[in-house]
Amino acid sequence: MSQSETAGHIVIAIDGPAASGKSSTAQWVARRLGYHHVDSGALYRAATAAQLTLGVPAEDWTEDDVCRAAGRVTFVAAEGTFVPMVDGQSIDEKLRGGEVTRHVSVVARMPRVRDWVNAKVRATAAARDVVVDGRDMGTVVFPEADLKVFLVADPWERARRRLIQRLGRHPADAEIAEETEAIVKRDAKDATQTVQATDAVLIDTTFLTQEDQVERIVALAKAVTHRPSDTSAVDE
Repeated sequence: MSQSETAGHIVIAIDGPAASGKSSTAQWVARRLGYHHVDSGALYRAATAAQLTLGVPAEDWTEDDVCRAAGRVTFVAAEGTFVPMVDGQSIDEKLRGGEVTRHVSVVARMPRVRDWVNAKVRATAAARDVVVDGRDMGTVVFPEADLKVFLVADPWERARRRLIQRLGRHPADAEIAEETEAIVKRDAKDATQTVQATDAVLIDTTFLTQEDQVERIVALAKAVTHRPSDTSAVDE
């Protein structure tokens, strides 16, 4: 999407593998800049949650089924963000639940579901400045984004952070090892959907605090969004 297609609004795209901290970092960056945060992953999770309500075994899901379920999902603007709803009801507690997490990778690989998510995300940038995170944001959805960032981190560290978020405590090494195995398997499944744009800024967050991540991205955003227009001219 070109800048003209976003009516001159700023787009900052943050990509990276699962549990790399994309969503929480993007949310913080958006708040610091006064932009809206758009979590594309929440739409995949909402479509998955909608399909799960039908009680159909996951091995019997078809792309048509999930697309119909996705039709029940709306993306509603809230204060500084967008909230997915199913049948007009908030599903925030279910989105990060284990059942949705186990099945969302399958849904995210369905081409027409991806098209649906990408269209929803593009629509959010048509009327406001946004920080978007997810998969394909800087390569497919916003190839001409004002700033592209790709976050990576060691799988063990990603597992540790995810467990702290999920459990609300520091996990034992055995718990981290189990979660690391799950993340590595998820990375293999998502490999074709997690590609760094050639013009993205790579940030390894393994040894960075979230505050450091946010500061770096905010500084990059301010540099590109305040870039002076090209006034170079040949003096006659």
